[in-house]
Amino acid sequence: MQSDYDLSLANTLRLPARAKAWAAFSSPSELISLLNEAGRRDWGVKVLGGGSNVLLAGDVDALVLHSHMKGVQLLGYEADSDGDWVRVAVDAGMNWHDWVCNSIRFGHGLENLALIPGTVGASPVQNIGAYGTEVRDCLESVSGIQLSTRQWRTLSNSECRFGYRDSVFKRELAGDFIVTRVVFRLRVQFRPDLSYGPLKQWADSAVQVTAEGLIEEICRIRSQKLPDPVITANAGSFFKNPVVSAADAQRLSAQYPSLPCYPQPSGSVKLAAGWLIEQAGWKGRWLEHVGVHDLQALVLVTDGQATFAELMQLQAQIQGDVAEKFGVALEPEPQVF
Repeated sequence: MQSDYDLSLANTLRLPARAKAWAAFSSPSELISLLNEAGRRDWGVKVLGGGSNVLLAGDVDALVLHSHMKGVQLLGYEADSDGDWVRVAVDAGMNWHDWVCNSIRFGHGLENLALIPGTVGASPVQNIGAYGTEVRDCLESVSGIQLSTRQWRTLSNSECRFGYRDSVFKRELAGDFIVTRVVFRLRVQFRPDLSYGPLKQWADSAVQVTAEGLIEEICRIRSQKLPDPVITANAGSFFKNPVVSAADAQRLSAQYPSLPCYPQPSGSVKLAAGWLIEQAGWKGRWLEHVGVHDLQALVLVTDGQATFAELMQLQAQIQGDVAEKFGVALEPEPQVF
């Protein structure tokens, strides 16, 4: 356990903050010991994964925990009317992209989620998604400990109450649950999701579509559109794509014919937040130490010297301009830590 720990390099926006204490755990028993020590000292407890989807508002008056549990365990195979499946348990501390690359040794379904930053444990919190796939599509259960009760729990897919970039871990269990393991249910047969336009074009021209090739193509697409947080401080997509009524989408499309619209099963329509931000004039613009990426307007970046207040100022100005121009509210993806 380290006291007065610098968190500036533990979050991908590199926002300045220090934690009262920091510790990593490599087993459930180590986690319990750390929680007991925090309780003895009357400290609060927070967990930080890869730091890629959080906003550090300032110093953290708590023990910040980080999982070093990185095991992968084959649980078994099963079959139903829709095909053959394999169940795999993965510890929360494993790097997400590493798991996606490793997952094709067992089964399929996660390929489109390659190169998303963060850890396995963070993936269900945000219900991460990309290119037609969300983690809930391949997730069976989430296990961990509830801090308020100190009880170990396993939540099924339905109990996680997944939504668009949302889950029970961002609502009722926000700040009250440490994920230690995620069980995935993968399809044995490779059935790629090529609904995203550029992926379909790639597949049409490929000699053979393989899981390895799909991951490679996803990485190529993401690398072209999204900055590497190791090089440019950012938290990935900063705003959710707003979901509006069909009537509102029709009204906006009539006024802005090039607006990308994606009809949803519920009858609502998802709009491209990056397009809205770009049309509002923010693409490539900076305010002091924070700015909007010059290639992808959905991504806010910093020069490594930004403060939380500067980031909030930029967020508010973008939200205000988009609301004024389009009458659409933008909601941020990252959570304040």
